[in-house]
Amino acid sequence: MPDLADRARTLLDLHAAPEILVLANVWDVVSARVVAGTDGVRALATASHSIAATFGYEDGERIPLDLHLDMVARIAAAVDLPVSMDVEAGYGDPGETARRAIGAGAVGGNLEDGMRPLDEAVAAVEAVLAAGRDAGIGFVLIARTDALLRADAGADRTEVLTEAVRRGRAYLEAGAPVVFVPGAVEREEIAVLAEAFGPGRLSVIAVPGRSPSVRELEELGVARVSTGPNTQRVALTALQDATAELLAGGALPPSTRTLN
Repeated sequence: MPDLADRARTLLDLHAAPEILVLANVWDVVSARVVAGTDGVRALATASHSIAATFGYEDGERIPLDLHLDMVARIAAAVDLPVSMDVEAGYGDPGETARRAIGAGAVGGNLEDGMRPLDEAVAAVEAVLAAGRDAGIGFVLIARTDALLRADAGADRTEVLTEAVRRGRAYLEAGAPVVFVPGAVEREEIAVLAEAFGPGRLSVIAVPGRSPSVRELEELGVARVSTGPNTQRVALTALQDATAELLAGGALPPSTRTLN
């Protein structure tokens, strides 16, 4: 059994390091092994959307928690790196879900606020952190606010950012080490969030065709960039393209590597 406390400390240090932490999200054992075997990878993160899709479920806690946790446990057992789990909104009991995630081998995790009343969202953060303490580890909670993601198309962006900052700071004050703000893709907005939260505190998701490059994100002060379901979509795009090429009379890409 790996020392989860050591892995948790390593994961926290990676977020606080001057270099940006890049996490290509994984969804099963083979994707985890391929990513973990890539030079420079220092930690793994799962994607709830991708795990759910693997089993034929829609995202949003529609996959049974037992099935979700079973895949996370398989991933954690298959690699020698810290693993962070996307626990979504906590499946109705964030503290208990975090406890079970730790039991599955995860030492960190994303927790979305779903724009619940702030006091409820803060209480959920505190419950997850308490679960980590009870388990003897410093669970690396990535407190996610959906302020940008759920904002109306015509909403005043200054007001939306102000709400994201208000919520993010509340989660930091409650003890969360990092705040995740999906929907932050504009350089100016990312810079505002990074400055508001401070060094080593902001996590964003890489969106194809919209997000700045990893190098640019690092320059803007982002601590962590993950990919969510987009790495699975990269893999599926390659699969569909290869299938179409075969059906058109072509061949498999000569650059294909034996990774499994």
